[in-house]
Amino acid sequence: MSDLPAMPAPELSRPIDIRGITDKPVVIEANEAERGALARRFGLVSLDSLTATLVLDTEGSEVNVTGPLRARIVQSCAVSGEDLPVTIVEEIALRFVPESDWAEEDAEEVELSEDELDAVPYDGTQFDLGEAVAQSLGLAIDPYAVGPEADEARRRHGLVEEGEPNGPLADALRGLKGS
Repeated sequence: MSDLPAMPAPELSRPIDIRGITDKPVVIEANEAERGALARRFGLVSLDSLTATLVLDTEGSEVNVTGPLRARIVQSCAVSGEDLPVTIVEEIALRFVPESDWAEEDAEEVELSEDELDAVPYDGTQFDLGEAVAQSLGLAIDPYAVGPEADEARRRHGLVEEGEPNGPLADALRGLKGS
């Protein structure tokens, strides 16, 4: 037996068997329970909708997956903490490759090209497209999103002096100036 803790079940699991892939797009839509679990996973106030319409194209044992991910989330403003509604529209582009092929590629050090950066290994004949959508959502969430009250919150907490320029560029310049 292993001393490693068991991996939790994915919040949005949609196993795909490569032997059953057709030309018909796969629509993944998270239900209320899945959205609640994903909101907790990603530290969101709420995940109001999550849908991905994906085209699966096989090339031997590799599967290319493309299509739009759409989500409506509410997250906390990174500065004021206020609820910040955000709409996410991301184009998913993934390539699922057999783990055996992945291990062979991984054995030698190679520089990856841009189209290889989103390759996901799978074992056997199945991969979890739902978990891939969940991870794509996680990557699309801006951890430093700020709302309309951010500047006021900065002033209130003494992070910006009156008359001092505000915004991401000003913040970056202040950070450099302090170095």
